[in-house]
Amino acid sequence: MPTISKDASVQTVITTFEMTPGTCQDLLEALTDAYANFISKQPGFIAAGLHVNDAQTRIANYSQWRRREDFLAMLRTSEMRERNRKINELCKSFEPVMYEVAETFD
Repeated sequence: MPTISKDASVQTVITTFEMTPGTCQDLLEALTDAYANFISKQPGFIAAGLHVNDAQTRIANYSQWRRREDFLAMLRTSEMRERNRKINELCKSFEPVMYEVAETFD
């Protein structure tokens, strides 16, 4: 994954998912499959990471894209729309939000 930097010309997307501990593993597997077999192969994709909290009630996803339009184009594909419908069934909520790096600390 590229270094987080204010000077990087990438689009950062952080998505949080809220679920029950009973569906955490299923959701993690669905997200892992989506990244391994579809998202990572889309134009403009740079890198991503999945993070699970200790209680297994939240997953945070950090991804980087070359351009905002690349991320939005991926979301609009029929395959991703279908995957998102299935993902939505496994969690209480999820929200992708685009960010720009405001500051970094080493």
